[in-house]
Parts: sequence; C-alpha cells; structure tokens
Amino acid sequence: MMALIESAVSAGVMTLTLNRPERLNSFNDEMHRELAEYLRQAARDDSVRCLLLTGAGRGFCAGQDLNDRNVDPSGPAPDLGYSVETFYNPLVRRLAALPKPVIAAVNGVAAGAGATLALGCDLVIAARSASFVMAFSKLGLVPDCGGTWMLPRLAGRARALGLALLGDKLSAEQAERWGMIWQVVEDAELADSAQALARHLAAQPTYGLGLIKQALLAAEQNTLDQQLDVERDYQRLAGRSADYREGVTAFLAKRAPQFTGK
Repeated sequence: MMALIESAVSAGVMTLTLNRPERLNSFNDEMHRELAEYLRQAARDDSVRCLLLTGAGRGFCAGQDLNDRNVDPSGPAPDLGYSVETFYNPLVRRLAALPKPVIAAVNGVAAGAGATLALGCDLVIAARSASFVMAFSKLGLVPDCGGTWMLPRLAGRARALGLALLGDKLSAEQAERWGMIWQVVEDAELADSAQALARHLAAQPTYGLGLIKQALLAAEQNTLDQQLDVERDYQRLAGRSADYREGVTAFLAKRAPQFTGK
C-alpha cells in the first residue's frame, strides 16, 4: 500500500511530502492519520530540528477530497464539523504547538484547507507558478484549518474578506507582495531552496526559535502589558538553555557555534 505521507530525515530536517498526486494531494481520513503520526514523531524526536512540508507532483494540496465525503443528495446532511474537529483542528494545533520551525514549500496549487495549511506554517516558500485559492465559498462553506483566524492577520481585513468571499486564485507573487508568505523562487529552485532554508534553521538554536514562535502567537491575543510579561518569562527560559550558553561562548571565542536545540 502506498504511503500517503512520505517522510525523510536528513541534517536535522524532517521532510514530509503529501503523497496523493493523482488527487492533487487532497486529504482523506487516512492521510490525516498518517500526517498526525509524523507530527507526533517530529515533536518528540530531538534529532528533528526543523519540519518541511511539501506536496508530490504538480500541486501542494487541494484541501479536502470531496470524493471522500460520499454526500448523498437524498440522504441526511453530512456533519462537516465532525471532520473539522477530528482532523483539521488537531492538525492546526499540532503545527502551532510544535516547538520547532515549520516550513511549507508550496510547489503548485494550494486550495481550500491546503491553502490554509500552507499559510499556517511558520515560513512559506513558494514556486513562482504556485497559487493559493480560498475555495470554500465556491461550495458554500467557511474557511477552516485556521483560515478565518490567519487570513485577516496575514492579509488585513479587506483582503481577507475579498479572498474568502470571492474564492479567486491568488498568485504566489501577489501573496509575497502582500506579505502573506516569505519568499517566491523559480519553480526549478524550490526544492533546493526549501531544503537550504530548512537546514539553516535546523542548525540554529531551535529551543529559542520555538520560544520565538510561541511568543509571536501569544502576541496575537495579548495586550502590550501582557506581552511584556511573556517576553520576560520566555527570556528567562531561553537564558537557561544550553544553546544560549553555547552562543555566548562561541561569540566570545570567535568561533562558529554548535547548537543542539536544548
């Protein structure tokens, strides 16, 4: 049986490839389960210092596989909230809570939950031909997989409403201009550029990077006064880390640091 998620670990980077190319890597329940297990592995494996998520074939992810819904027009209405609660919400929470950098390498179309999955990663690097489509409105649905939370924060309220209500294709170049993603590269350079970025991050003080990630997420909800307390608490933790000690020692000795993520 073909693995629906392909995994490879090298130089501290776990690369997860969504592997249903014949369905543009759209999600079914089994692919959700495989991805969840790999994310659990990434969280508990200290040798994994960075996570890279991409797609096989010509697309990143087309969201939910509608063939997996088996909607019978004459039958009872499906409970899509069950799917969101069982699969998509835990996926978003795992990515947000992962104390390591997460990169999305968007190699083609990212639609529906595939778009919100990509945009929910810490850094997004996209091929020039890639695109993002908030396709939910075309089916009368609401953006999920964190879409309604992240879109206004990434694009602003006006653009978020336009993207969500119209469901038009947004090019990778436009997403970069709007500040929604980190970088656009030529299609042929995507794999190498994404791996280089992931390997760079994996060699950094990833314990501190995880704290940065959590601090910035907390800032979305906090007042300035509350966030100053978060910074105090996280800086206390960072200052007690082996990585901080190594960073200072290496700086004073004028040598390259050897971080361990601890």
